Amino acid sequence: MNRLLLLLLVFVLPASLSAQKKELSQARSILKSGNGLANGQQILEKLLADPENRKEEKIWITLYQTLVKRYDEGNEKLYLKQNYDTALLFNLTAQMATTLFALDSLDATPDAGGKVKLKYRKKYADELLAYRPNIFFGGSYYTRKGDFKQGFRFFDLYVNSASQPLFSGHRLAVTDSVQYRQAAYWATYCAYKLKDADKTLQYAPEALQNGGDLYCSTLQYMANAYQWKKDSVNYLNILKRGFHSCRRSLFFFPRIVDYFTEKNQLDSALVFTNEALKADSTHLLYLFAKSTLLLNMGDNDGSYAVSEKIIALNDTLAEPYYNAGTAFINKASKQEETAAGRADKLTLRRYYENARPYFERYRQLAPDQQDKWVPSLYRIYLNLNMGRQFEEMDALMKQH
Repeated sequence: MNRLLLLLLVFVLPASLSAQKKELSQARSILKSGNGLANGQQILEKLLADPENRKEEKIWITLYQTLVKRYDEGNEKLYLKQNYDTALLFNLTAQMATTLFALDSLDATPDAGGKVKLKYRKKYADELLAYRPNIFFGGSYYTRKGDFKQGFRFFDLYVNSASQPLFSGHRLAVTDSVQYRQAAYWATYCAYKLKDADKTLQYAPEALQNGGDLYCSTLQYMANAYQWKKDSVNYLNILKRGFHSCRRSLFFFPRIVDYFTEKNQLDSALVFTNEALKADSTHLLYLFAKSTLLLNMGDNDGSYAVSEKIIALNDTLAEPYYNAGTAFINKASKQEETAAGRADKLTLRRYYENARPYFERYRQLAPDQQDKWVPSLYRIYLNLNMGRQFEEMDALMKQH
């Protein structure tokens, strides 16, 4: 039995090698003639599907040369303004890169004596370097079309190529630093659009090196990625980083406040709010956050004072009126718990009288927010004995 298997191997292996040589020869003939290059590429890729064939440098080199010839043909057609698939040109460039990376890995395999004798690295690194910008342009092409999966693939390849051994003599992360950082940013952006948390974070450190608006945008994508991963520690750290570094952005501050509010850590939220107000004391968002926080913390007078400041700065915003009116409603509620004499009742009435104009104005500015102003005006009109207005609120209450 063993002898039979041995005889079979003797016949099968040469047949396999013969088929490989035949197909490689066919692909080379196609390359030489320049006719049917796409078919020649398919023949070579089919050969490389066999792990044994992937060890053959000649196959990789022939594939690369075929891809180059296809690229040059397409580039010529574009130059002559003939019809040609631009996307195909970009994809050929990407295939050229991955082919040469595989060849270089094979080229760097130590010989029997443990030595590495590189035969192709310098030649093909120099050649591919001329084509490499098209990988970036390919990413831009797909990103503009909204194909973020392909956009990420190209930008990922561009950034990754800088650390490939093939380019070890070129120090691309340094010599090509601007384009390298931008590719990292766009890879991060594409991954963010795909809602892929891990890929969003993959090149974020390199993307952050851009600085300026891209730096702040990258922090936003990172914050979302950590939120998707339910990583609250890193989520908060990124929000804080953005809060301190990107003052013009309206992304980080409200999320920090929401984070602490959801955890009922209102004191911590107020600390950040006061810090923000130190930088810009008239910022309406910061002021409104403080007004709301103070209201939720039971500091009705403080909340009212901040709400009044907002109204003085902009009297067309609805929510400050709601906060101001609610501050008086809250004070009335406390007064009702202890009211006994005539003076206490007068104070209680005054609270409702003070709350009334704020809620009536809030109603004007936010007519759709009935759930917020109907119950309060119902209570105000009831306590102020305003029959007609009370009946209107009573009817609205019954509709809900």
